[in-house]
Amino acid sequence: MEEYHSGDESWHPLILRLPLQCIEGIIGGMDYNQNKVNQWTASIVEHSLTTLVKQGKHFKYIVNCAIMQKSGAGLHTASSCYWDITTDGSCTVRWENRTMYCVVSVFAVAVSL
Repeated sequence: MEEYHSGDESWHPLILRLPLQCIEGIIGGMDYNQNKVNQWTASIVEHSLTTLVKQGKHFKYIVNCAIMQKSGAGLHTASSCYWDITTDGSCTVRWENRTMYCVVSVFAVAVSL
């Protein structure tokens, strides 16, 4: 697993833990199946988002998930944000098993009260 993050460090342990738990719970023991990828990505995104919102933090969250079969092809992703680095942040987690890769990105934008 690899992880990348930017912004406020205080919420990163939570952000890293939740997507990994969702990924493991949904596709952890599975082999890649093209017919199930849409269901898997939707489940990972929805479960991650629901769990993040339940934390009661004052953030708007954006969750993105990509699943790719291991075939020797390359996959490159990038994101750029214009925000307040003292309150907002992002985190990307890469997970893999023997047949697929899963990349989940979470963006958290603070809500002013």
